[in-house]
Amino acid sequence: MKPTLRRAAAALLAILPALALAPTASATPTTVAYACRADTPFGTQDFSLTQPADVSAPATAASGSTFAIVVDPAAATAPASVGGFTLRRVQNLVFKVPIPANTTFASGSVSGGVNVGTTALSVSGGVATLTATGPVSGGASFELPTITLNVVAGAPGTTATTTLYGTGYTDPGLTATAIVRVLFDVSVPAACYPDPNPVITTTAIV
Repeated sequence: MKPTLRRAAAALLAILPALALAPTASATPTTVAYACRADTPFGTQDFSLTQPADVSAPATAASGSTFAIVVDPAAATAPASVGGFTLRRVQNLVFKVPIPANTTFASGSVSGGVNVGTTALSVSGGVATLTATGPVSGGASFELPTITLNVVAGAPGTTATTTLYGTGYTDPGLTATAIVRVLFDVSVPAACYPDPNPVITTTAIV
């Protein structure tokens, strides 16, 4: 991989931690290690990042009751340049959270969000997907919306555990595309998955 394109891929490495979850005081903190792969016109660049991820959920819930899992990202700032190259923008962010086993999805919503374009939440196949079109310009501040997932507790005596989504580069839980100015604008898409994928919250169903 050419050095200029390797530095272009590094631009996405710099922005992804800011676009992922950031800690809040009321949520359960954990540090998630992501394995990532950026694709460039001249080959792939593998890299890793570690990111604090905070999710809140109740410790217990009555069977048949509805409880909320809340993901509340904090404000961040995109780098203006990386490795001497201008970061034009980051766009088409996708972040996924599985609906916990032993629960049934009831409803979901997003609220807030600053400078991340159009956002939407969809649920399909037991996975909640947040999309943010962007663009987030290099050097700009931004904040992803708060995600609320309302789920119905299943059978008593079971547990509902919250994790993040992703099993590999072809089944990622976090994706985005950076546009980096080298001699020309280069599109650098990246796909990441948590490796390992820890349990963030556990709700005992009673």
